[in-house]
Amino acid sequence: MLHPASKSYSTALSLNGNSGVPADGPLARTHLDDALYLRCYFYWLSTALLCDVDVGAGRLAKFFLKRCSFPHCSIPLGRVFFFMDIPPLLSERIGQSGQSACLAFWDRLNPVSQARLLHQLQAFDWDQLDVLRELVFPPIATDAGLTGNLSNATTPACLQVGNPLNAPSPAQALARGSLALAEGTVGAILVAGGQGTRLGYAGPKGLYAIGPVSQASLFEILLGKLLGVRRRFGKDVPLAIMTSSATDADTHAYLRSHAYCGLNPAHVFVFCQQDLPALDAATGCLLLEAPDRVAVAPDGHGGMLGALSQSGGLDWFAQRGTEQIVSFQVDNPLAMPLDREFLGYHLLCQADFSTQIVRKLDPAQRVGVVVAHAGTHRVVEYSDLPATLASERLANGRLRFDAGSIAVHAFAKSFLDRVAAIPNALPLHRALKAVPVWDASGRQVVPDAPNAVKFERFIFDLMPLAHRVCVVEVPASQGFAPLKNPSGAASDSPQHVRAALVQHARTQLEKAGVFVADGIDVELDAATILDHEDIGRVLLPGSRIDRPQVVGGEAS
Repeated sequence: MLHPASKSYSTALSLNGNSGVPADGPLARTHLDDALYLRCYFYWLSTALLCDVDVGAGRLAKFFLKRCSFPHCSIPLGRVFFFMDIPPLLSERIGQSGQSACLAFWDRLNPVSQARLLHQLQAFDWDQLDVLRELVFPPIATDAGLTGNLSNATTPACLQVGNPLNAPSPAQALARGSLALAEGTVGAILVAGGQGTRLGYAGPKGLYAIGPVSQASLFEILLGKLLGVRRRFGKDVPLAIMTSSATDADTHAYLRSHAYCGLNPAHVFVFCQQDLPALDAATGCLLLEAPDRVAVAPDGHGGMLGALSQSGGLDWFAQRGTEQIVSFQVDNPLAMPLDREFLGYHLLCQADFSTQIVRKLDPAQRVGVVVAHAGTHRVVEYSDLPATLASERLANGRLRFDAGSIAVHAFAKSFLDRVAAIPNALPLHRALKAVPVWDASGRQVVPDAPNAVKFERFIFDLMPLAHRVCVVEVPASQGFAPLKNPSGAASDSPQHVRAALVQHARTQLEKAGVFVADGIDVELDAATILDHEDIGRVLLPGSRIDRPQVVGGEAS
């Protein structure tokens, strides 16, 4: 029988907390496993001595323990299981919040699983959880509150890339954007917390191979665009990559194994967004996605603001002289966040917040829309826009709300500093989702219909806080090819995205006077070909391409 002291979870957890190992993830779980393993054998030591043990050497200790015997210990060598008590304060807090169901399997868990669940529960912000529970059951007027009274709303005036009628002119914007890149005052944030689950891919979406000829990953294509800027302007673009708990470890490993896709590691900052618990849509209770794990989900692309601030990312940008920051999503390989004309309009308009849009042609297209209302700009998500308004058309046949948001933004760094200091600057949005759960009988249930409420923040909700907003229209064929659905889907599939990349390359090549034979796949090497101006360095006007080729790459 184990000494009673061995039942103290708080001591075992303190070992893990003092080890320098991240609080969650595979390494933390292995480390905690080692901590508990040692705890079984060294139960005769005082708590003070146990807290001084360097469990970072847990694996070495495990090796040692399996080959030795101890005079104080009559326990057979091998894995020893014991049960832990829930700390009284946590137990009381769980009860106060009405969340005791999360402990349904506690007495059936082994100690490592108990520790894992307890570690997760202790990390929760229980006051925030109470707020989330209230959001599970919104008042009837919530939808109206989200969309506001849009009867007088309009699509805002937009600048158009390449339109000579713009004021400032395209030439002025191009020059100003080029100057900012040459001065090295522009940074970037890549939102990369999503997994490839909907694509049938087990891993971070950024690792998905999408290059039509090169089979380059989304990361390689998008980070290659930053390399192209460095080659053209001689300045590194500081890049912050936002991961989630599900993608963080794999993203770090990928970047290391691929030499940061050619970027200088000193100019890459990886930070992880927060997870929020998913709650039962009927009861508001926590859901178990496994007997020892509460179901959680990333807090949306709006989590970027809090995570960047709390991780020191805003200070990191400041240390590198960053004055403007663009953000873009990992699932859009056609994104052009560092487009010089777009940056130029953002700067010449002295905007706090600028955003790219494409013209929405189909009311069913799953993109939010930028609207102007009551003196401010905002984005209304497609799921929040009533169907009657989404399909309403003007006399000229265009949709009334047709400024489709594509999640490419530019921010003044000073604006992000200001709003990061505002508590809860970004509201929480609720979404009904189907989440697999474990029921009371210990069976996993995969629901056919949404059974849970997930919560997320949207970065575009900062728009009403901006003093000046600039909206810039880009051609969808040049800036928007989202990868959302699996192969064979009617839209946004890998086939659609690869076709868009090929068509974009053909357009740029033809603009440079290069002929591409029909039916031939071509691709532009993002690190070498920033735009059509670079094509002349590798192919002369009048050149012909008759075979699949990566223009600017090694195959050129």
